[in-house]
Amino acid sequence: MPGQKLDDIDRMILSELQADGRMTNVELARRVGISAPPCLRRVRTLEEQGFIRGYHADVNARELGFEVQVFAMVGLVSQAEVDLNAFETKCKGWPLVRECHMLNGEVDFVLKCVAPDLRTFQNFLTEQLTSADNVASVKTSLVIRGAKDEPGVPFDVLEERLKRDA
Repeated sequence: MPGQKLDDIDRMILSELQADGRMTNVELARRVGISAPPCLRRVRTLEEQGFIRGYHADVNARELGFEVQVFAMVGLVSQAEVDLNAFETKCKGWPLVRECHMLNGEVDFVLKCVAPDLRTFQNFLTEQLTSADNVASVKTSLVIRGAKDEPGVPFDVLEERLKRDA
C-alpha cells in the first residue's frame, strides 16, 4: 500500500504503536489527540491496509538460552524466480532462521539465525543450509554483540521529509 496517503494522525498512531504496541486504545487516542472510537477505527483500517502487520513481544534471545546469533550470506546456483521462491520457502521452514532477505549484489540472501549453542548452529549449517538444493556457497559471521536493534522505521525522518516536500 505504498501509494496510499497517511495523514498526520495515522502517522502518529503508527509511531506510538511502534514504540508501545501494548497501550490501550484509550491511551493511544489521548496521545494522538482524538477520541477512542475514531482511533480504534483508524487502527483497524491501518491493519486492514497492511501498515500494521502484527503485534509482538521483544523477547531477549540470550536470556532464553539462545547464545548464538549468526548472519549467513548465501549464494545460489540459479537466480531464476522459481529457484528464489523455493529457497525462500525453505527458509520459512527452518526455525533457526529468524530473518531472510534477498539482496542485490554478490550475495543472493542474508539470513539472521539464532541457536542455543554453536553445535546446534553447525548442525543446521552442514545438514540443512549448505546441503539445500540450489545453494552454491554460504559464508557466516558470528555476532559478538549487538550495538543497536531498533524495530520499525524512523518516523522523525519521515516527518522531516514530508515537511520538506510540502
